[in-house]
Amino acid sequence: MKLIILDRDGVINFDSDRFIKTPEEWRPIPGSLEAIAMLNQRGYRVVVATNQSGIGRGLLDMAAFNAINDKMARTLAQAGGRIDAVFFCPHAADAHCDCRKPKAGMLLEIGRRFNSNLQDVPAIGDALRDLQAAHEVGATPVLVTTGKGKVTLKEGNLPPHTQVFDDLAGFARHLAS
Repeated sequence: MKLIILDRDGVINFDSDRFIKTPEEWRPIPGSLEAIAMLNQRGYRVVVATNQSGIGRGLLDMAAFNAINDKMARTLAQAGGRIDAVFFCPHAADAHCDCRKPKAGMLLEIGRRFNSNLQDVPAIGDALRDLQAAHEVGATPVLVTTGKGKVTLKEGNLPPHTQVFDDLAGFARHLAS
């Protein structure tokens, strides 16, 4: 099975320092939905792994989170793509849980659920914590410079062998070549 792990905010959709709290605030980054459809067409199962501390902070509830993901799924289906699963950490950073990236708990759970050791599985994010979690489980860290990606790249200290692309569409085109 071919698997790809994506962060959500800043990779698939525009991010916000004030959190994505409603379906109306969820707006796809141009080309991201088509990129996911291209990955699906090439036989990849696409899974989202996202920190959602806004839930733990009381900025949105599970109904709002699910409505946002429903909008993402519907919009993606119109572009011919799908997300196979959404994994998320609802905890605030001060909870010190094992599922919040940069810790590897969420990715390890993805590996268990999809029966994959995650070795060399592309894990795409826009923040250092996404890349650190990928590196921790032996996945291939991929940075996109959308969202917080340009700042992440500028700050450096990326895990070894991190690949860098302008956006998810650029990564999908690279994989297809």
